[in-house]
Amino acid sequence: MAERRSGVTRRAVLRGAMGVGAGVAAGALCSPVATANTGPSVAIFGGGVAGLTAAHELAERGFAVTVYERRALGGKARSIPFTGTGTGGRPDLPGEHGFRFFPGFYHHLPDTMRRIPFAGNVNGVWDNLISTPEARFARKDADSTFVPTSYSDIPWSGPGEFQQTLGSMIATSAKMPPADAAYFANRLLVFFTSCDDRRLGQWEKVAWRDFVGANERSEDFRILLSRTLTTMLVAMSDDQASTRTIGTMGEQFLGNPLWQGNDGPMDRVLNGPTNQAWIDPWVDRLRGLGVTFVTAELAGLDIAGSRISGARLTDGTPVTADHYLLAVPAEVARTFWTPEILSLQPELANMSWLNVEWMTGIQFYLNRPANIARGHTAYVDSPWSLTSISQNQFWARTELPAFGDGTVQDCLSVDISNWNLPGVLYGKPARDCNHDEIAREVWEQVKQHLVGDSRLSDADLHSWFLDPGVAWDANRSVNTNADPLLVNTVGTWSARPAAHGAVDNLFLAGDYVQTTIDLATMEGANESARAAVNALLDVTGSSAPRCRMFSLFRSPILEPLRQADIARYAAGQPNQFDTA
Repeated sequence: MAERRSGVTRRAVLRGAMGVGAGVAAGALCSPVATANTGPSVAIFGGGVAGLTAAHELAERGFAVTVYERRALGGKARSIPFTGTGTGGRPDLPGEHGFRFFPGFYHHLPDTMRRIPFAGNVNGVWDNLISTPEARFARKDADSTFVPTSYSDIPWSGPGEFQQTLGSMIATSAKMPPADAAYFANRLLVFFTSCDDRRLGQWEKVAWRDFVGANERSEDFRILLSRTLTTMLVAMSDDQASTRTIGTMGEQFLGNPLWQGNDGPMDRVLNGPTNQAWIDPWVDRLRGLGVTFVTAELAGLDIAGSRISGARLTDGTPVTADHYLLAVPAEVARTFWTPEILSLQPELANMSWLNVEWMTGIQFYLNRPANIARGHTAYVDSPWSLTSISQNQFWARTELPAFGDGTVQDCLSVDISNWNLPGVLYGKPARDCNHDEIAREVWEQVKQHLVGDSRLSDADLHSWFLDPGVAWDANRSVNTNADPLLVNTVGTWSARPAAHGAVDNLFLAGDYVQTTIDLATMEGANESARAAVNALLDVTGSSAPRCRMFSLFRSPILEPLRQADIARYAAGQPNQFDTA
């Protein structure tokens, strides 16, 4: 390497800047291919998980599908080449928007993955998912907590045993005062035994911090179970996060101790870079099904009567199809709602209430293998709410020395979930730091949380890569982000539209559409696309089988209590366990 000084090296800075500047051009789409399907035509705008899922389901049913994607297929889920790093015939180092995480309670996305052929895999790209055995909660100036993610023997037979078992598990794994752990277990029991009407009518309108009574508990409780849980899950503060959203996720992670009905282990990752292990084989499969891909960006939709009559691309090219499926993010989709569209679907105007925040990744390429955790790590006291995973330990398909200049031994992929609090080096939030400052800040915050055998030094750093969606405007001294994340704030469920409304041939897919998972995830994007396709099949009167839809887990043991809660909620009474 070049001469090294303390902190992030000049070479690392230059490589990071080069990756950011060139990333937009990475992953360019191939020329369109002729479609063999003769069914009704569908124009899909957006080539992320939602758009690709819709294309997959429609093409399998004989529709003529064209996907228009402005940048690169895969959207936020794609790999992003660190342009210019490959030498000696090796490909560029793989960067990404953020690390991939496939919880065992995902069902829609794994079902799609099984239908994507992959050489040597019986179950397609699904076989490229592997489980992680542990998660680490690293504290600054304190011992870390390691929590197994593969446990499967925590039986319970009723609410009392559930509360006691869960409380003991939290107290032990999180080193939480027993009283706090028992209290948190009770709050989860309240949510898990709440009927649907209460979840939507009461808990959707309550912030998570208020639901768990964080202000009355210990500091560890506030940090771990209120602040950290919400920031790292939905990239937002606990005083804004919807209890319905956080509670639903808790029900999946903690309410199913035997993982009954799960698609697989709780924490799964891919065994190689995302494009290699998933996105590229998916695109190949779609091309084989007759899907056409076009590099283009939507400019607007035209309407005549109750139907979309056509679309316009930013280069002026008109697009005509029988049906139009919008699979772009919420903040983009709502820019297309003209007065004519809103006159037919006035509920779309409520999308202005939806909030987006930043949750973006940076990759640190290391000269040696990291020994941090055999899974994900949460840096509990980091002001930027960092989480990470060391990737090479899971990349059995193509290890990192096969990329770049051949010297990289590991990649510490870090997600930055809070861009609004001051950092430890420059006293500025990430939004106001240039890219070099972001890299230095994240590196320092990670180092402050790691001790002993897992300690990192500046000598371990080879280079870094920041998601190119984050663009530094030197004139305004602030960052912009092309890929923000929908966050589920209190009371916004009603602002999220259904997959189809009064415009006959317009369908919506994306993680902002109402879904059972109720969280901005790849699973939600996939589920929404299936709902959009099913609506399209209904509109066309198609006899093709509908897309399979899955339900989230709910403990059958607690079902009688949820049924009893229906009458209690209707009578204005609290949940029977809500004694706080």
